Amino acid sequence: MLLRNEQWRELEPLLTGRPGDPGVSGKNNRLFVEAILWIARHDCAWNRLPQHFGKSPAIYMRFRRWNECDFWRQLLQSGVKDKELLLMLERIVIYGDQYTRRLTQRLTRQVKKTAYKSTLGVAADAASLRCLPSADESTLHWVGLVASE
Repeated sequence: MLLRNEQWRELEPLLTGRPGDPGVSGKNNRLFVEAILWIARHDCAWNRLPQHFGKSPAIYMRFRRWNECDFWRQLLQSGVKDKELLLMLERIVIYGDQYTRRLTQRLTRQVKKTAYKSTLGVAADAASLRCLPSADESTLHWVGLVASE
């Protein structure tokens, strides 16, 4: 999904990472936004992003940072007049919300899995401690061996 020139002229002043902004500037903001639109439209893995958009890990990290600070939603609510551009931004916001939901679910599963494994480890440790003889039992065993000789 490519932006038309008039859509880009309306969107460009609202973006961060422009040349002259403090900090690092994006090499090509328009290409970045078009890459995000492509990902949101196709809803596929980031490594499937066509090469002409640039390096997918860099685009992913930038998307993630903008998503974490809710920049896409702010952009949607910034008063963009072009209806088609609004629909594109809405698609990105929806994709960002889905991404956040999936990430939260993945982290929750990971925490539950870690907690489950740690309880298994505690149970296994307790069971192995029960199998070890107490100091008295160990002494009695040796006494029995010495006495039988």
